[in-house]
Amino acid sequence: MNDKLGTWVAVLAGVLLHSVVLAAGNADAGREKAAVCMACHGSDGNSPTDAWPKIAGQLPEYIGRQLHDFRHGRRRDEQMSPMAQPLSDQDIADLAAYFAAQKIARVEADRQQVALGEKLFRRGKGRPGPVPACAGCHGPNGGGKTDWSATMKAAPTLLAPAIASQHPAYTVRQLAAYKVGSRRNDPGHVMRDIAGRLSDDEIAALARYIATLSP
Repeated sequence: MNDKLGTWVAVLAGVLLHSVVLAAGNADAGREKAAVCMACHGSDGNSPTDAWPKIAGQLPEYIGRQLHDFRHGRRRDEQMSPMAQPLSDQDIADLAAYFAAQKIARVEADRQQVALGEKLFRRGKGRPGPVPACAGCHGPNGGGKTDWSATMKAAPTLLAPAIASQHPAYTVRQLAAYKVGSRRNDPGHVMRDIAGRLSDDEIAALARYIATLSP
């Protein structure tokens, strides 16, 4: 890893801060509250089409963060924003606990077609402009990371979502949204900076490779 990429990894670890303090979630209560979510995300969080993301097995802190962001307008979506508006903090925590407890379904993909995506995920790139390896924050198998500081009990100091086995088309849409700035709820501008340094072909390759991973 060159010096610039090393610096980027350090920056990522320092700025992916989770500003929302979540209540303790109850998965059983979340199952009852998730009925309306299941039409799009599936009964177990494995959405039937790539129009909606898989959220099974996602880090509960990340689910909570996104629902809070949708509720408060930090992230906008014509379907999710109104769904999040009536949710209480406890509703959000319970939903996060339920979907986090589910198991994500794997995506079948041809690994021989995703060599570029694997290189970017494992090693990043140095030019034009540094792109750190996705594995540095999202984990070697794409299972996400939540790191807690001994002096910061209320919120994790690093919150990178699980991305393994996600629908490739959904991953492409999110990276493209970060690239053009239409999605802006990344602390420290981290994902917008990274996506802005990726070509459309690189984004597509990454999405195909990520879909082959199993957390």
